Amino acid sequence: MRKTLFGMAAVAALTISSAASAAITIGSITPGVNPYAGPAPTYNFDVGSRPAAAGGAFVSGTLGIQHAQPYGTDAGTGAFGGAGGYYSVGPGDGSPGTLNLTPFADIGSISFIWGSVDSYNTLDFCQDAACATILKTFVGNDIFNPANGNRTDPNTNPLVTFLLTGSDVTNFNYLRLNSTQNAFEIDNLRINPVPEPATWAMMLVGFAGIGMSLRRRRHTALAQIA
Repeated sequence: MRKTLFGMAAVAALTISSAASAAITIGSITPGVNPYAGPAPTYNFDVGSRPAAAGGAFVSGTLGIQHAQPYGTDAGTGAFGGAGGYYSVGPGDGSPGTLNLTPFADIGSISFIWGSVDSYNTLDFCQDAACATILKTFVGNDIFNPANGNRTDPNTNPLVTFLLTGSDVTNFNYLRLNSTQNAFEIDNLRINPVPEPATWAMMLVGFAGIGMSLRRRRHTALAQIA
């Protein structure tokens, strides 16, 4: 039990210390499933669940030449999950498109379904609305190589999670999507804020308190045996 507590405390301490180095990395890439079975989205891009955006288009369930609903998202029937909304950028929808995530302070991770990954899809993590300061850029081939835009292959319609550490946790405010051809679609955007330092401190104090309590019980039991 004590080893478990020490392990939990160590994880918390490492999480706090990770703030010293800034990075945005790919945490996981998992094939899409139908129906969607990922984390509950912060935004599913249906009406009433959309972040502020400049450029791009909010689209409802479409499977056409210009864009396709990301695999397995939203309720409904068919390979692309029905008539739910999603976000798309490209020559026909407006590109680039920028999502405003400033309502969320200190973002620790972000995930979404990246629909039919193409080599000409570009994703920028930006500090400012104009993306004058780009913290990190990913392209389609970083997610699936070769990124061929296959609309029906779950591997090319994955749930992608990005992890943020250090100053990037605070500096990341805008997500910019760019596509030189039609199109770059995403859905079911999940935003996970980093716990406040005070929360980590309370957790560490709690772990210490539990450890002291267990130690007292052990000493009491030994005394009774003696």
